Amino acid sequence: MVSHLFYYQLALLAIIWLCVMLHLPESKPGLPAPSVPVKPKRKRSTEPKAFEGLTQQPHCVLCEPETGETHPPPPIRPAPMPRTNRRPRTVDTSRHCCPHSQCDYRGWLGLNNLRANGHPNSGPWRQCQCTACEGYFPEHHGTIFHGKQVAVELIVRVLACLAEGLGMRATARVFEVAPHTVLHWLVEAAEQLQAFSSYFLCEVHVQQLQLDELSTVLSAVKAGEMREEEAIRRLSRSPQWVWTAIDPESKLLLVLAVGPRTLAMAQTVVHHVKRVLALGCVPLFLTDGFKAYRTALLAHFAHSTQFSGGAPTPLVIPL
Repeated sequence: MVSHLFYYQLALLAIIWLCVMLHLPESKPGLPAPSVPVKPKRKRSTEPKAFEGLTQQPHCVLCEPETGETHPPPPIRPAPMPRTNRRPRTVDTSRHCCPHSQCDYRGWLGLNNLRANGHPNSGPWRQCQCTACEGYFPEHHGTIFHGKQVAVELIVRVLACLAEGLGMRATARVFEVAPHTVLHWLVEAAEQLQAFSSYFLCEVHVQQLQLDELSTVLSAVKAGEMREEEAIRRLSRSPQWVWTAIDPESKLLLVLAVGPRTLAMAQTVVHHVKRVLALGCVPLFLTDGFKAYRTALLAHFAHSTQFSGGAPTPLVIPL
């Protein structure tokens, strides 16, 4: 009598054979399986690829006036005023310039055309006189202290508290001034800093630039789009945006612009960045993923090229 173990082993062998036959490729009996030709691996092209959908370089409206704009010739530096036989001047006026528009020495420094003329009404500021046009002006002309009766230390301390993050109303309570006055000082200080940056930031060499957007209400107040009471109340949650471009290595702020979060504003920011950078400087741009940055960057830091044997239309390649 045959043992049951033999039948179990025979069934197991049949199941294994069936599994092997199902996994083998189909082929006719007696004929070898056709050999599949081995395709050579495709070599990856080393030529740069264009961004998808960009066969033409994006357009920048701000770059148009600069191409056909004719700048006026620079003003001719006037000759320094001759020194007199009087007693040498003890007050240094080399850091000041004549502000009068009809004067030929307007805006020029160190030409010996200014002299100090005492303190009018025993005030803290000296009065300067231009010997070329015989005009008078205070030495703090053109600063945020001009035309104000409060002490300079008070304005400086108020602006320092705002820079440290203290609120508008809290700063007004600490120094016992009106919130509207604090807001006006902040706007005037921003104008001074913008003029300072425009004068000194030029021919900058950087390796990286971070582009970002922050919220603010300062531009809306200055343009009259928002009342002062509303601006002070909504200072931390306004729909306005401040666009910044900062070097992460040196913490140098290259651009500071206020406007909506749109493509036109991104074009404006990148346009100002290109004007500040030195000729031929193309840093690594780091953004928060806002899609408008790609179009703005390719409009200023890209060129169109035609590949040999490639697409018939030119492709946009970043610098």
